[in-house]
Amino acid sequence: MDEKSLISRIIKNNVETNGKILEEEGVLTMIEKIAGEMIGAFRNGKKVLLCGNGGSAADAQHIAAELGGKFYLDRDPLFAEALHGNSSYLTAVANDYSYDEVFVRAVRAMGKEKDILIGISTSGNSLNVIKAIEAANKLGMITIGFTGETGGKIKDVCKYIIKVPSSDTPRIQEAHILIGHIVCEIVEKEIFGKKHIKEI
Repeated sequence: MDEKSLISRIIKNNVETNGKILEEEGVLTMIEKIAGEMIGAFRNGKKVLLCGNGGSAADAQHIAAELGGKFYLDRDPLFAEALHGNSSYLTAVANDYSYDEVFVRAVRAMGKEKDILIGISTSGNSLNVIKAIEAANKLGMITIGFTGETGGKIKDVCKYIIKVPSSDTPRIQEAHILIGHIVCEIVEKEIFGKKHIKEI
C-alpha cells in the first residue's frame, strides 16, 4: 500500500468511527448527560479529576487544560486536574506500592463527594483506572468512563460510560478527544454564557 492510500484509509476510518457516533442516539444522549453532570458539579463548587495511561493520559490532560484554561471564551478557570501530572508522586507511589495504586491514592487524597472522576481507557480494562473509579464510587463521586466498543470492565463500575464504536486504539483516542471537546464547549457555554467569542 502506498503512503497516500494509507493516509486516505486512516482518514476514512476516522470519519467512519465518528459517523457511527453521530448515528448512535444513546452515545449522543450520554454525552449530553455527562456535560450536564459537569455543569452541575462546577456550579456547586466541585471539581473534575481525570486519569488514563499513555495516550489516554494525554487525553486526560488535554481535557483538563481546556476546562482549566479556556475553550472559546475568556472566562474564569474551572477546577479540572489530570491525576498523573506530578511525576514525582506517580513514580513514588508506583515504586513504593504498585502502578495499580497510582490513581486510587490520588482519588482518595483529592476526591470529595459529588466531585467527578473521568477514567479513560481504550480497552476499558486498565486496572489502575478501574481501582480509581471504585474508590471514587465509595467517596460518593460521580464516575464517568471513556472507552472502546466493548466497554471492558470499566463499564461495570462507572455511573456513565461512553463506548466509542471501534476496536482500533488510535480511532478510539481520536473520538475521545472529539467527545471531550464537545463536553467542554457545552460546559463553557452553559456556565459562562451562550455567546462565543468566535461564532462557528
